[in-house]
Amino acid sequence: MRILGGIHKGRYINAPSNLPVRPTTGFAFEGLFNMLSNRLHFENLLVLDLFSGTGHLAYELASRGAASVQAVDKNGLCLKFIKQTALSLSLPILPVKADVFQYLESAHTAFDFIFADPPFALTNIEQIHALVKQNKLLKPNGLLIIEHGAKTNLQSLDGFEQQRTYGNVNFSFFSGM
Repeated sequence: MRILGGIHKGRYINAPSNLPVRPTTGFAFEGLFNMLSNRLHFENLLVLDLFSGTGHLAYELASRGAASVQAVDKNGLCLKFIKQTALSLSLPILPVKADVFQYLESAHTAFDFIFADPPFALTNIEQIHALVKQNKLLKPNGLLIIEHGAKTNLQSLDGFEQQRTYGNVNFSFFSGM
């Protein structure tokens, strides 16, 4: 994976092959950040990265100036890799070992940007949106993006703005929740 912008622009990070992840394709990742660059001011953002996996999104946002990125995943190997990489790059990333749904149930911090990249086969993806809304985890002008496969349709959920498709990857955008 490659960091696209910020202080570590162009840096490649090689994740161990034993991580149980489905990384977002480079094509989709670049498309997402082209959109976000026109929408967000990355400096000083408070970010929540759910199902963080390799931490690619966390590194990208921290490299671009996010004040803090909480990277939540339940896999210890993923979190160990994120912690080591964040330390080596001096990035403000806090790895959190937790089940995402339990984390969302107990969280009390409001974020500027929340990104969720759950397994595409997950049957309760809509619950991510519900818990973010119920627990007021998104700041008034904040943005929630949920990555999902083609079979998932989130367009009827509150605050839905748009869906962008990059091959097999779909991003649903929400605000004003």
